[in-house]
Amino acid sequence: MTMKLAYWDIRGLAQPIRLLLEYTGTKYEEKFYTCGEAPNYDKSCWFDEKKKLEMDFPNLPHLVDGDRKIVQSNAIMRYIARKHNLCGETEDEKIRVDILENQAMDFRNGFVMMCYTDFEKMKPGYTERLPETLKQFSDFLGTRKWFAGDKITFVDFIMYELLDQHLMFDSKCLDDFKNLKEFVDHFEVMIITKFIKTQELELPFPVLIHANSKWGPSLRRAFVAQ
Repeated sequence: MTMKLAYWDIRGLAQPIRLLLEYTGTKYEEKFYTCGEAPNYDKSCWFDEKKKLEMDFPNLPHLVDGDRKIVQSNAIMRYIARKHNLCGETEDEKIRVDILENQAMDFRNGFVMMCYTDFEKMKPGYTERLPETLKQFSDFLGTRKWFAGDKITFVDFIMYELLDQHLMFDSKCLDDFKNLKEFVDHFEVMIITKFIKTQELELPFPVLIHANSKWGPSLRRAFVAQ
């Protein structure tokens, strides 16, 4: 049965889900919603339909798998990951997955807040704090191949997307964190090459909703398959 993923026509919260679906070879199709232009940023295409959906806490993204309707991006990630044993195997690995799942969301929320509010005003402070934030992730990864251990888990997909966005924001932000750079490179060789071949595009869509975001409406970081 083909899963159905619905989201705005951006990368946003859905990109790690797309990558995970591709990695696991899951059959899926997408429904995209498009936000209107300034000054009203009309979102009626979603809100008109939202009222008609029979699901708990209707929101974007959401995933429909037969009779199952799942909302919240991390719940969707876990749902797919459980089907493929990508939530960690040992108790220690599962703890690391739980920690990073939530820490990554804090990381994303800070970045998104800057992008959707006064970007130019908030950028200097965010840039100043970024190395310390990245150092914490670097220390957490340590000498491991993946964030939970030797085997990939769903949180690696989330972290890759966040690090990729930050490399578009500041192409040198990982220069002092060799293990994070190696993580990104390894992920791209292992995962992104397959995604590009399947989708015939390079990491699609604006990073954030272009009408609202003060940064990165159409940025793409160059990727060369190795």
